[in-house]
Amino acid sequence: QLQLVESGGGLVQAGGSLRLSCAASGSIFRIADMYWYRQAPGKEREVVASIRSDGSANYDNSVKGRFTISRDSAKNTLYLQMNSLKPEDTGVYYCAGYINSWSWGQGTQVTVSS
Repeated sequence: QLQLVESGGGLVQAGGSLRLSCAASGSIFRIADMYWYRQAPGKEREVVASIRSDGSANYDNSVKGRFTISRDSAKNTLYLQMNSLKPEDTGVYYCAGYINSWSWGQGTQVTVSS
């Protein structure tokens, strides 16, 4: 199982950028499918972006063209570059990984002001 720790959240104005990081323990990170989820106030958790071990990525339509997911297996770290942020991007962002079972980070708050 992975141990995951997110960082990089904060308060930003609309149109700004943030980069989230997720530090993972263990060499199994390199074979895990990795995800960024977010949970907006009063809403269910939803997947924002995913990246497989081969580097292929997928995005929710709401962030396509603005967010970029990437991974660095040498550093055991997952990233989410978020550009052109909108108030509706506000929420708690969670890093998650799947290898036979799910592992979750504790989440990091992103707040986008209008």
